Formats: sequence, C-alpha cells, structure tokens
Amino acid sequence: MSIEIVPYVESYEATWEEFCAGAVNATILHTRGFLRYHGDRFKDMSVLIMESGKLIGVFPAAESLSDPKQVISHPGITYGGIVHHGWLSGLRILETLTALSEFYRNAGYHRLQYKVLPHIYATTPSQDDLYALYRLNAKRVRCDLSCTIDLAERKPLSERRRRGLKKAQKSVTLSSDPTLLGDLWAVIVQNLARKHDSKPVHSLAELTLLKERFPEQIIIRCALIDGRVEAGVLFFNSRAVWHAQYIAASENAYDVSALDAVFDGAITEAQQAGARYFDFGTSNEDGGKVLNDGLFRYKSEFGGGGIAHEYYELELGK
Repeated sequence: MSIEIVPYVESYEATWEEFCAGAVNATILHTRGFLRYHGDRFKDMSVLIMESGKLIGVFPAAESLSDPKQVISHPGITYGGIVHHGWLSGLRILETLTALSEFYRNAGYHRLQYKVLPHIYATTPSQDDLYALYRLNAKRVRCDLSCTIDLAERKPLSERRRRGLKKAQKSVTLSSDPTLLGDLWAVIVQNLARKHDSKPVHSLAELTLLKERFPEQIIIRCALIDGRVEAGVLFFNSRAVWHAQYIAASENAYDVSALDAVFDGAITEAQQAGARYFDFGTSNEDGGKVLNDGLFRYKSEFGGGGIAHEYYELELGK
C-alpha cells in the first residue's frame, strides 16, 4: 500500500464533506461545515489520505495554540482521529498513522496529539487506530470520563431520579422550539458563571450559525416554568448518538428538578428516533485529572455508565 498525504485546501471541501457523509466513524464535528466556524482561530493542518489516487481517509487537525511544535487532531473539537469508510483497518491504519507522523515531522512538528473517537460514535467498530497508536509507542496524556446510556440495554432510573421526575412534572412544561435558543443560551451562560466561574466554548452567534448548517443534528430541549425557559439541554447529535453538549438550569429550575424532566423526555425521544446511545458528556476538570463525581453520579442515575475520551501523543522527533 502506497499512502500519500495531501494538505487540505478549500477547493477540497465538497470532496471532504461527501467522504464524511459515508464514513463509518464521522460526526458533524469532523466536517468542514463545523470546523469552518472557527475561522482563523487555528492554523489548519488537516489532510486528505490517498492511496493510488483514491481518497481513503481524512484527518482534521490544526496547530496547538499553546505549542507551535505540536499538531492536534483537532484542538477545536472534542474528538478527532482518522475518518474512513472501514477499509483502513488492521495494518493499513498502522501504515497510515506512520505516514501521518512522517508528514507532520517533515512539516516541522515535534509532537502529534491524537484525540481518539469514543467507540459509541462509530457505526462500525473501528478502534484499529488505538492498536496503531500502541504499536507506535504513543503515550496516553489525558483521559476524560463521559456518562452514556446504551438505549438498547438501559438500566432503570434510580429512586432519586424517579422522585425528581415526579416533582418536575408538576412544575414544568417541555419545549423543543428552536427559537428558544437565545433564551436557553442565557441560562447556560448564567449557569456556567454561577457554578464554575467560566464561559461557554461557543458564542451564541457561533451556535446560531452552526444550527443553521446542521438543523437536524443541533437541537434544544427546554423546561419552561411559568412560560419562561429555566433549564434545558443543547444537543450535538449523530447517527448513533444523542450528545448533550450544554446542560444548564437556573436556581429556580434546580428547586423543582426541571432537568430530570428534560432528560427523561429526551432519552425517550432518542430511543424512538433509533439512536443507540444517549451521551451526557464528560464531568471532568483540570484536563481530566479531576472528576466531578456528584455530577457523574447524577447522570448515571438515569441508567448510564462510563465511556472514556482518550488523548494520545506521538513523539515525531526533531
């Protein structure tokens, strides 16, 4: 097999998007439509992977903002990895990752950080890249813990969540109205400031743009109290997974367990839509070294279990 690594340029966008649409391990985060919202924030180092003139993979990547000698797959998304249609398996993925390492080393980089796609997002088992990383002596440098429900084998609600749901149903009205995004965003911003002294990764303008590009995948589910949005979840969904990207509730909403009603409704909806997994997202701080165990246990009480988000680093040499 003769692998050729081709730097991505804008003229390849349609080809990239078409390839991702048929891939076994791509979500909206891998598409140029999503990556483009970053604008010039990152120095893009994405590539197309060719074999005998045929496109066999794409690799979203960009230079690290904190280390100009490191390239990451991709610093602007939760996970990355080599996207393919299933053919890049076994030793083929090892040869591909070796070729990628050589390409970035020749481009002047000393390290490649590889964000592994959690297996729940692939429609076909495709963790061959983990084996290739092992063979190339990659070092695991970070691991976050997400809580995910297997909708085909969902465990029952805990007693605490049953009580919370019963309480919420007396006080809240659920809505999926997309025009409420601005109202929900205000709750998200206030929640992050109050509880974590932080700000969202995205801005409302960015999310509005992304929702216009991905109206079926980016959705909201809100809880209204007296006609006002007091809690809700913003989802970034894929074929197999409903993923809670942002979760927020006002103090008023916490008092009536409003999020319990939002999650219960959304989980049922995800099952009816044919999704395999419902992913609450990670519960980590400090680069994965700290687990907010109370938050993780809250999520798990809906019937979920742990899924790892792994980061590996390859030394490319100097």
